[in-house]
Amino acid sequence: MRVLVIGSGGREHAILLGLSRDPAVTELHAAPGNAGTAAIARNHTVDAASREAVVALAKELGVDLVVIGPEVPLVLGVADALREAGIAVFGPSAEASKIEGSKAFAKDVMAAAGVRTARSEVVDSPADLDAALDRFGPTWVVKDDGLAAGKGVVVSADRSVARAHAADLLESGHPVVLESFLSGPEVSLFALVDGATVVPLLPAQDHKRVGDGDAGPNTGGMGAYTPLPWLPDGMVDRIVDEVVAPVAAELARRGTPFSGLLYAGLAIDAEGPAVVEFNCRFGDPETQAVLTLLQSPLGEVLGAVARGTLADLPPLQWADGSAVTVVLAAENYPGTPRTGDAITGADTPGVLHAGTKLDDNGQVVSSGGRVLAVVGTGADLATAREAAYTILDGVKLPGGHHRSDIGLAAAEGRIAI
Repeated sequence: MRVLVIGSGGREHAILLGLSRDPAVTELHAAPGNAGTAAIARNHTVDAASREAVVALAKELGVDLVVIGPEVPLVLGVADALREAGIAVFGPSAEASKIEGSKAFAKDVMAAAGVRTARSEVVDSPADLDAALDRFGPTWVVKDDGLAAGKGVVVSADRSVARAHAADLLESGHPVVLESFLSGPEVSLFALVDGATVVPLLPAQDHKRVGDGDAGPNTGGMGAYTPLPWLPDGMVDRIVDEVVAPVAAELARRGTPFSGLLYAGLAIDAEGPAVVEFNCRFGDPETQAVLTLLQSPLGEVLGAVARGTLADLPPLQWADGSAVTVVLAAENYPGTPRTGDAITGADTPGVLHAGTKLDDNGQVVSSGGRVLAVVGTGADLATAREAAYTILDGVKLPGGHHRSDIGLAAAEGRIAI
């Protein structure tokens, strides 16, 4: 099987690594890829958001499967173009991808499906903002209605902070979604979805804030771990039954069935799961941890979704133990990151590349905000954490920073519902 993976981040490197362990996968391609993917796949220069360019590349390479990693190509209909060209693709249609591309659309789908989520209101005029803010709080949740790579959200008990973020979004022409605050620990659940068929992966927890103790601004994710020792037995089944399956059924009822990876970001409280957000693709950095523990052949798994045969796939097999991902970010991230710094120690097992490239001398240098993701595994969360941070100690990036507490609260038993 020849597979082309679209994207250039840590998520795509993790997918390629998983595919490389599948004996049925004979050829791997990445577009555009990064310095790490170049070691296991052929990188190709392509505009990942261009329907025509991706289809042309897939045809040129004669691939059997295309896996689309990022959300932007999905929302722009790259998967539709591939399907129209008769090429098997893992990734939902543009219409189904609106579950991530528009918060308002997602809320409408959840309301129709009877899925529990935060109370919300869309504001598209600065004149309506103050009155709308008065209907929320004392903790305000302000979101960009469109795609924002995980950084368009402000959660604050300070009304002025919430108002400033909302006003900035409106001024730039982006509608704002105000939401009530959901309490309880958060869970990321990935689910393979093929129409009405839903197969969950291991639950994970992301760490969104840039600093230890959840301090500082939101980021695209500074680390994650899986599985969740504090999650009650049966909760994954409950999330599937109460959240993922109803949403998949509602999308199918609307004539836009979902085919790909549906990611539910949830808050879990005494009443059960409530949706914070949906994504239409694998999340980063949870993917790096989750796929590390997957033992089923990934090409077979993703291919079954792409070809509409997920219901026939054998039960997924998982390694015992835990996996922890720690992100190494560039100086100034999540602001404008410093790039072009030389990286050493990144050719170690367990190091996945994201914002990296090879310079003219063949040296690996930083090229984005989240530069690397380090994955450690172990018999339990504590040993997996130790393994991840041991690997990270051997990686050097001038000005780089990372959180030191990924998975720590769970390892110490400080998370409960």
